Amino acid sequence: MEQYKTVANEAVDEYIVKKSRFLGYAMPVTTAEQAVAFIEKIKKKHWDATHNVYAYVLRDGQIRRYSDDGEPQGTAGIPALDVLLKGELTDVCVVCTRYFGGIMLGAGGLVRAYSHTAKIAVEAAGIITMAKCTVGEVTCDYTYYGRLVPLLCSHGGFVEDTVFADAVTVRFKIPSVAFAAVDAAVVDTSFGKVRATANGEIFDKIS
Repeated sequence: MEQYKTVANEAVDEYIVKKSRFLGYAMPVTTAEQAVAFIEKIKKKHWDATHNVYAYVLRDGQIRRYSDDGEPQGTAGIPALDVLLKGELTDVCVVCTRYFGGIMLGAGGLVRAYSHTAKIAVEAAGIITMAKCTVGEVTCDYTYYGRLVPLLCSHGGFVEDTVFADAVTVRFKIPSVAFAAVDAAVVDTSFGKVRATANGEIFDKIS
């Protein structure tokens, strides 16, 4: 997997329908242990809630888990999970907490309510794209430096650090799929005097 979508931060949003209060929590997670710990934290926080429904999706092992937590089967956990799957989100856990308001929502109403709660939770957490990025650097003279930074940016690169000495060393990250192209562009525009060096790969935010 060269890139994937997840959420940036832990967040919560609230939704009220027919006097039932729904709280949607979302958090980035990378393991089942992290997901379970997050779910337990929300359950402890809202121990008096009518239901604490959850769903999570993990890249590692392609794990998908959900729970209706006492709601009619298929009306809560699956709708929350569907929000993650349809949004192509992974490494994320959502918990949808409900305080019953005394008015029955019916099966369709529950599906809509839990879907909406999961949706506002991930939106509040901020959807981001993570990609396999190459960490690289270019060392050049001051004359070429003025051309280098715009060139890196035009290929989707991000300057991480710049060291000014007898020469200039620019450290950057760029989606790995674009590294060969930016290296070729550096060689071409410097007439073969400069090239990019790859120092490793990481998964990092690109948007």
